[in-house]
Amino acid sequence: MFAPRWGWGLGCLRQLRVWDGEATGRWACRACQARLSGLGGGERGPGSEPGPAHRTLKAWELLVSPFGRLRARLPCHLAVRPLDPLTYPDADRVLVAVSGVEGGAQDLADLQVKYDEARKEVAIVSDTIDPQASVEVIAPLKFDLNIKSSGSGCIKVQNIECDYCNIETEQGTSILQSIKSQKLHVQAKGGKVICLGTVYGNIDICASDKSTVTVDKLQGSAVNISTEDGLLKAKYLYTESSFLSSAAGDITLGSVHGNITLENKMGNITVDSSSGYLKASTHQGALDVYVSQLGKVELKSHKGSILVKVPSSLQAHLQLSGKEIDMNSEVHVQEMAEAQKDDGVIITGLMNQANKHEKWIKADAPKGTEEGRKQRRHVKVVLDLNSNMGGKGFPHATKQFSDTSWLSYNSIQF
Repeated sequence: MFAPRWGWGLGCLRQLRVWDGEATGRWACRACQARLSGLGGGERGPGSEPGPAHRTLKAWELLVSPFGRLRARLPCHLAVRPLDPLTYPDADRVLVAVSGVEGGAQDLADLQVKYDEARKEVAIVSDTIDPQASVEVIAPLKFDLNIKSSGSGCIKVQNIECDYCNIETEQGTSILQSIKSQKLHVQAKGGKVICLGTVYGNIDICASDKSTVTVDKLQGSAVNISTEDGLLKAKYLYTESSFLSSAAGDITLGSVHGNITLENKMGNITVDSSSGYLKASTHQGALDVYVSQLGKVELKSHKGSILVKVPSSLQAHLQLSGKEIDMNSEVHVQEMAEAQKDDGVIITGLMNQANKHEKWIKADAPKGTEEGRKQRRHVKVVLDLNSNMGGKGFPHATKQFSDTSWLSYNSIQF
C-alpha cells in the first residue's frame, strides 16, 4: 500500500536535497544541473540557469518490500539514491518527491506513483509531466531499477546495489555514481553517459549518434561499451573481459587490466597503460599504446600509424610490420630478422633476452596514413628508459605523443 502525502516537513525535505554545490557542478549540462538542484526546496545550485525557482509540488511515502524494483517512464529528470539506514533500518520505504516551478502542480494530473505488492514494484509513470520538472526517488539500497527518460530528461543514480539496472535516455545525460549491479545496461540515443566513482558488475553501455561515454572506473567480469560518433573515455578498467568499440569517435583509455579488445573504424585509439591481453584495431585512425606489463598484444591500423611504448626492462617477442620501422642500436633485440613483404618490411626479434615462448607484441600498419601526397606506412616502438631509474617514465597523457615530445623523454625510436 502507499500513502500519498503533501510534503514531509522541513526535516524530511532537508534529507531529500541530494545535490550540494560540488555535486551539481558535475552535471554535464546546465539544464540538468539547474532543474535537479531544485529538488527539495526553492534554492538554486551554483551555475544554475535563471528562471522561476523550483519547489516541491507533491510527495509520496510508499511502504514496500526491501528487495523490490523501481520502474519509471518520464519525460523529465529523475534521480535515485538509497535510504538512510539509520533513519529507515528496515529499508521498507520508497520516498518520491516531484519538484517544479510555482503553479506546476496542474501538470501532475497524469503522474502515477504506485506500489504493486504482488510484483514488489514501484511504478512512476507520466507522459505529460512538465519536462522542466524533477523527480527524486529515495529507495532501499538493494532495489532493481528499470528507468527510461524521453526528450531531454536526465537520469542520475548513486550508491545503489541491485541485481538488475536498466537506464535508457534520449537526449538527456545519464550519471551513474558508485553502482553495484549484477547486470547493468545503459542506452543513450544522443545524450552523455557519465560513470563516477567505481561502477561494479557486468556492464553493457550502448551510445548511439553523438553520445559520449566518460568513465572513472569500471570493475567486473564483462564490460561492453560502444559509441558511434562520440568519444569513449575511461580512466580505469579492471575486468576479466572487455570489448570497446566506436564507429567514428576516439577511444581513450587510462589504465586497463584483463582481456581487452578495442575496435574503431574512423577514430584513434589511445591506451595509457595496458596490463594483460590487448587486441586493438582501427581502420583509418592511429594507435598509441603503452604496454606496462605484458600479456599478448596485437595492434593493427589499416590506414594509420602505430606508436607502442614499453618499459625498458620488458621481455617480449616482437613482430613489427609496416612501410617504415626505425631501429636504434641501444634497443636490446636478439635474433633480429628482417624480411621484405610487398612494399613493406617485417622485423622480428626477442627483446631483453626473451625466449621464443615469451608473450609477444605484434604491430601491423599495412597501408599507413597519407601525409600530403605521400603515403607513409610506419610502426614505432618507444622504450621508457625512466622505468628502471625511479622516474615516472612516460607521462600517461590522453593524447598521442609527437615526434619531439617522446624524444625529449630519453626515449628510443625503435
